[in-house]
Amino acid sequence: MKVKEIINKLDTLAPSMYQESYDNAGLITGSGNDIVTKVLVSLDCTEEIIEEAIAKGCNLIVAHHPIVFKGLKRLNGKNYVERTIIKAIKNDISIYAIHTNLDNMQHGVNAKICDLIGLTNQRILAPTQSNLFKLVTYVPSNSIEKVENALHLTGAGKIGNYDGCNFRSEGIGSYTPNANSTPTIGDKGIRKSTPEIKLEIQFQKHLKGQIINALLSSHPYEEVAYQITALENTDNEIGSGMYGTLPEAEDEIEFLKRIKQTFGVGVIRHTPLLNKKIKKVAVCGGSGSFLLRNAMSIKADIFITGDFKYHEFFDAEGKIIIADIGHYESEQFTSDLLKDFIESQFETVKCLKTTINTNPINYFV
Repeated sequence: MKVKEIINKLDTLAPSMYQESYDNAGLITGSGNDIVTKVLVSLDCTEEIIEEAIAKGCNLIVAHHPIVFKGLKRLNGKNYVERTIIKAIKNDISIYAIHTNLDNMQHGVNAKICDLIGLTNQRILAPTQSNLFKLVTYVPSNSIEKVENALHLTGAGKIGNYDGCNFRSEGIGSYTPNANSTPTIGDKGIRKSTPEIKLEIQFQKHLKGQIINALLSSHPYEEVAYQITALENTDNEIGSGMYGTLPEAEDEIEFLKRIKQTFGVGVIRHTPLLNKKIKKVAVCGGSGSFLLRNAMSIKADIFITGDFKYHEFFDAEGKIIIADIGHYESEQFTSDLLKDFIESQFETVKCLKTTINTNPINYFV
């Protein structure tokens, strides 16, 4: 198994094109053509993680957080980032980061948090815009099933909980094949009109290349007429944060106790309690203060995330509980998500989860 084969599968879980502009997800060290011995998954990639990979015979590390965020001008070991990169290169270890692209997936980091809390009716908190497109093409009647099925196999036509969605309308297509053509229907130099079906189907941006390839390979015509149009519709499957509801409303204190135990939190920093039951819960793994207004807009009772600053707690304005459980604590189970995914896709690849707690924050209690 090559590194690039595992990367290609991870890209189906969280396409790299959905990472934020400031991010540096992707292959950071190593070559896609390297043969994988074992995989080590972790939240962070540090010197200790590299040493663990060496000790356990792993030459691919799949981490959530990129070890390199900004450009490196030198590699002389003056800080932990440079030392980690040097150690990885010296020991032929590939490092792959799957960061904000995994944060933005419907079944990614935040879904894992929701599952651990026990939330139902899970939804993206801040769905992305400008991610949906529509394909319109024209197909002869006897080929419509073949073309339609080819497009659906790529993932086109998925709308929410419905698969295989599209719209057909009948019409007449007209054309005149020239001397250089090889017409499927009709003869050179003679104008032809034939019954066709107009097929309209929606798809997500990352599928565009696959959609076009599927269309061209399944369509019977020599020259395929099609249009792709950007839609303004919200894509409810990709975006930041998530929210859901508890099966039964819980007392605030009891709920916070459960969160503290579930996530192994040293301390929960929170705004004043509101003396009401908790039913609707919003979450964001890592740093989520930018989603507070979104959590308030859907009338969540509590917003669970990390890295809130002092003045940002005031923004709750007595309308919602902010519960800062810590960056590491909120995202630590991402390693389980990645391990489970890799093992489900590759039966022959040995995948280990780190035993090292990379949380740089300690609590004196």
